[in-house]
Amino acid sequence: MSSLNDKLAAALSSREKRHIRRRLPVSDSPVLPSADFTSNDYLSLATSSTLRTAFQNALSTAPQILGSGGSRLLVPTPAHVALESRLERFFGAEKALLFNSGFDANVAFFSAIPQPGDVILYDEHIHASVHDGMGASRIDSSNLIKFSHNSVAALKRSLRKLLYEQDDLRDGRASAFIAVESLYSMDGTFAPLHEIVDCVEELLPKRNGYVIVDEAHATGIYGPQGRGMVAALGLEGRVLARLHTFGKALAGSGAAILTTELIRDYLLNYARPLIYTTTLTYANIIAVECAFDMLENGSAEVLALHLLDLSKYFLELLNPRLQSAPPELLCLPAHLRVDDQKDSENTPSDPSFPPPTPIIPLLTPHPHSLAAHLASLPQPLFTKAITWPTVPVGTSRVRVCLHAGHTRDDVKKLVDGIIDWVQAWLAREKEVATRWLNLAEGEGVGAWMESKL
Repeated sequence: MSSLNDKLAAALSSREKRHIRRRLPVSDSPVLPSADFTSNDYLSLATSSTLRTAFQNALSTAPQILGSGGSRLLVPTPAHVALESRLERFFGAEKALLFNSGFDANVAFFSAIPQPGDVILYDEHIHASVHDGMGASRIDSSNLIKFSHNSVAALKRSLRKLLYEQDDLRDGRASAFIAVESLYSMDGTFAPLHEIVDCVEELLPKRNGYVIVDEAHATGIYGPQGRGMVAALGLEGRVLARLHTFGKALAGSGAAILTTELIRDYLLNYARPLIYTTTLTYANIIAVECAFDMLENGSAEVLALHLLDLSKYFLELLNPRLQSAPPELLCLPAHLRVDDQKDSENTPSDPSFPPPTPIIPLLTPHPHSLAAHLASLPQPLFTKAITWPTVPVGTSRVRVCLHAGHTRDDVKKLVDGIIDWVQAWLAREKEVATRWLNLAEGEGVGAWMESKL
């Protein structure tokens, strides 16, 4: 093999040995919706006959459905303009700008908008696309500041330190961008958005602090008509930009940034992921329009309410049954454990916050074993093992994503399968311990110690 092939193969072999090599999931037959606990189809719209019929009807009457002709800057695309206008009205935003994906949108914004001398403060669990955008920006790496997950206190400390050290930031000649997600995709935690916005406005009274909220996993589920957590908390006028994606709860593809007219114009001129790519096809736009019809007519809200009820039910079933499991084998994160749910510095006084989450991580050092067990059940259940480098070292998990199409019986089967795995694992450990004890008693401690070496 060539030197390049040797290096590539060695890197993949290293990941294989550490059980972190990524592969595409494979299934001999389509995964039944009732068995799917891994996709981001939160509202089950991807399997909705209502949405499917509406989409097919819209396709049959649309003047254009194939392709898009090229970049938005190359050809006029009236359907895209119409969707952006609709998004502006629906979300109460000054301007909307479409992108091919949430990843493209984040890379575009964070690579283009922050200017030399500005600073970006980002939650340590922020999406990888934000990291890629920051890496392509003109911001010095020393001005890319990570703060502890959802810690307003840590954000305040970092901002105060920057204000002490940087005259331009203190005097309003430079800007600070704060990047957060409303609902975090790997942990199912909610950003304390009210407290973050209050903090930024308090410490940066010259109005040179800007909050950017990624709503990818909240779109369609939270807020009035699924407008997201920013709208749920009434913060639309206090954040600079919101990212909403169409490929998760809305069963489409693409994304939109909601922001000011000036920033939209700047992105049209400087955002490379927008300028140098063929835009979404007309069929994509039609699908998104149909999904927003369901948001506006209230049918999606019914699904969202059922989803959140299932999320509470799942934890009500699982929490007590995990009491007998060693936490080092399997546990829920602290914010989802009944015994650890307590007030913290970042928890608002509103008892409705945080709301239920359909993203539930099952923390275990053996995620592949748990996921394989669930997939091997007589009625297979499909989940996803998540390890480093997607999540930090020591926080491996099986991530459960609940869907509106699930029933309580589906959720109970999942909980039963999880507990079956725990019991089987503990039984194997007990069997091994018994075997060693018998060896020690039968052949003497010396032989037993020798066999351990």
